[in-house]
Amino acid sequence: MEKNEIYNVKIESISSSGFGVCRIDGLVVFVADGVTGDEARIKIIKKNKNYAVARVEEIIERSSIRIDSDCAVFKRCGGCAYRNISYEAETEIKKTLVADAFERIGGIKITLDEYISAPSRCRYRNKGQFPVSTENGRLNIGFFASRTHKVVDCRDCLLQPEIFGEIIGEIARFIESENVSVYNEVSGKGLLRHVYLRIAEATDEIALCLVINGKSFPKIEKLTKALTEKFPQIKSFSLNFNREKTNVILGEKTVTVWGQNHISDILCGLKFRISPQSFYQVNRTQAQKLYAKAIEYAKLTGRENVIDLYCGAGTIGLCLADRAKKVIGVEVVPQAIENAKENAAVNNVENAEFICADAEEAAQILFDRGEKADVIIVDPPRKGLTEPLIKTVAGMSPERIVYVSCDTATQARDCRIFLSLGYAVKKVSAVDMFPGTTHVESVAVLTKTNG
Repeated sequence: MEKNEIYNVKIESISSSGFGVCRIDGLVVFVADGVTGDEARIKIIKKNKNYAVARVEEIIERSSIRIDSDCAVFKRCGGCAYRNISYEAETEIKKTLVADAFERIGGIKITLDEYISAPSRCRYRNKGQFPVSTENGRLNIGFFASRTHKVVDCRDCLLQPEIFGEIIGEIARFIESENVSVYNEVSGKGLLRHVYLRIAEATDEIALCLVINGKSFPKIEKLTKALTEKFPQIKSFSLNFNREKTNVILGEKTVTVWGQNHISDILCGLKFRISPQSFYQVNRTQAQKLYAKAIEYAKLTGRENVIDLYCGAGTIGLCLADRAKKVIGVEVVPQAIENAKENAAVNNVENAEFICADAEEAAQILFDRGEKADVIIVDPPRKGLTEPLIKTVAGMSPERIVYVSCDTATQARDCRIFLSLGYAVKKVSAVDMFPGTTHVESVAVLTKTNG
């Protein structure tokens, strides 16, 4: 097999990253835009010792689960890997993905307790982070193409609210009319790096943040006036300063230039303040279902002490505080902890304490001071938990551990360690927080198997 060779194949399955999978002379080939059941003519674009990568040149016979994508940049963007298959097929793939991860990585055979599908594949995201670049004199604002840092121009993503596209369009006009420079990753020069938007679905409030590679933004007053007059939903406008040569979007310093330093949303009947650096689930509708499942698994009676690690703005902990004796939330981002404390006050929650520290460090502090934990909730980033943190959590001997995850592979890996420390996985559910994409949220409950 050589690069650029053409083959006729039948796609056997779809990988967890959204590529069709087939085999040619025993070699696994990952096919961009390949769908299970397709008979297709493909072109080899990359060949390694253990696998090859190809793209579809022509569909010879169309799979029964294939649909026409409704996104103009679907093939170039790569964010919605499943936008070319039916939602029913996507659901089955994600169910299998979760179960396979637990069995293959965790060594744990599970049957999903529940799979909670999404009501829509469109307009569900409440957050958008849009990189900005220029190419041959053309301004691009959109998303990085899959596995690259080339910006695909997409002002109106079907996952985002339509108003985000309208705001992006207004910012683009300002950049072009005022000759604002945009960031170049290679040279490290240029001012505007990202446009960052958030919307509170329940209140319709919008937060806008421009991430810049500099100390100030030209004619900020003029831009503020134009945007806030045209879009009264904007309640917070800030600048974030990131002058590092890094892939990390936000820098450490954020300054509010107009309005509030936060927006407010309603989640599970509670009011939450959200700042640019606070973690907040991007799909509010599905987040409420996810938290309801986590609360169900926690089995609270009002007598339990709950520790909520990676608490963000306090969402999960505050949603269950009325069912617990005490809640202690832990988060490393100072602004998020401030939001969590404000959220507790706004909702008159008096049995919640919030600690600003790394989860591993805070768990050890709580362990050392003899803090009793009946239930521990963890909702870590994609990389999962560290082994020392797992050992500290198990060492606190909670009756139940509720593990919320955006990456089932790392969740399964961590659950395997918990098994060796005297815990068993009792139930696992999945919630489709990110329809159209390869991602799915899962929640597991572990209980003690010994004293």
